[in-house]
Amino acid sequence: MRIIVISDTHQYYRNFETIVLRNPDADMFLHLGDGESEYQLLCRNMPEVADKFRYVKGNCDYGSDAPLTELIDVAPNHRILATHGHRYRVNSTLDYLEQEALENGCDVALYGHTHESRCTYENGIYVMNPGSASCPRDGNPPSYGVLEITSAGIMTNVVFLTPKTIF
Repeated sequence: MRIIVISDTHQYYRNFETIVLRNPDADMFLHLGDGESEYQLLCRNMPEVADKFRYVKGNCDYGSDAPLTELIDVAPNHRILATHGHRYRVNSTLDYLEQEALENGCDVALYGHTHESRCTYENGIYVMNPGSASCPRDGNPPSYGVLEITSAGIMTNVVFLTPKTIF
């Protein structure tokens, strides 16, 4: 299973659309918040991929009915915790996020909010922040994540957009 993970698009629709168009073979797209208006626009503009999307609410998604977190069973013995991260204090520690993942039987925890890309393996959990698809804070270009779950195991990777898609 190939999952594209996006976060913090903050009304930069062009980068969001670019990521989706570059990954037509994705089995699922997860948007980790702070981009509900462009998520809704993309689903209207590209209805053929709308059913592949999941969205969780970010701290800037005012008035959103989207869930704050989602638990997603993706394959036998694999479960994902998807959240924006602000409720888990990810700016200062990943301990609360990891604890939530462990308590819910997850082996993958995905979060955004910090605008800083990261892939780690901590306490039996693959932890990934895809960075920001619009305005990264780590000195890197805008980015997104790729999560591959196969019978051989789990792989997380951050992909950077080329400079021509930066606004």
